[in-house]
Amino acid sequence: MVEGKGKQSRRALETRRRIIEAAGALFVEQGYGATKLQEIADRAGVAVQTIYFVFRNKPSLLKELVDVAIAGDDEPVPTMDRPWFAEILSAPTAESALTALVGATRGTLERVAAITEMVRAAAATNPEIRELWPDRADPRYTVLSTAAKSLTEKPGARATVSADEAADILYAVLSPELFLILTRDRAWPPPKWERWAYDTLRTQLLAGNGQ
Repeated sequence: MVEGKGKQSRRALETRRRIIEAAGALFVEQGYGATKLQEIADRAGVAVQTIYFVFRNKPSLLKELVDVAIAGDDEPVPTMDRPWFAEILSAPTAESALTALVGATRGTLERVAAITEMVRAAAATNPEIRELWPDRADPRYTVLSTAAKSLTEKPGARATVSADEAADILYAVLSPELFLILTRDRAWPPPKWERWAYDTLRTQLLAGNGQ
């Protein structure tokens, strides 16, 4: 009986993931407004009623898609409680912290950059989308400002750069917009973007670079 429930749970999770993956692909390809739930159901290989049962409605599906894209999985663990972020905070030097941060950010942006662009476009014409993320602090800036504070306190950090300034620099260089310009519009491979982002930030945030 327990084994049967386990199989049902795994099947339910797999169905959920297929729906989220199908929604992500179609929303990016066609836009949120132009995509119908029936199209998502067809691509995911499920009945449209299943989408309503699992996610209730289209905005809730979008919210779940964004959360999973940011996290990389569907586990309810906040970004700043994840192992990769702990690695940044516990890194012994500013250089090793920056290396970990840029590498982790590349992985996140590969999943979420195009989705972020799509959500911004959808929010401009769909009030229901704006209501999914009520006015509050930008979570991306919150994460990066925490990383910046830790980095600027480590050996090897550039002494003339404050934590606030470092957060602003990280927020700009590691933005989804700039990632898309270089990797999509200019066809840079993601590893090239990662090297460029690290080299750019190293000159700004680490000691021994014109200081």
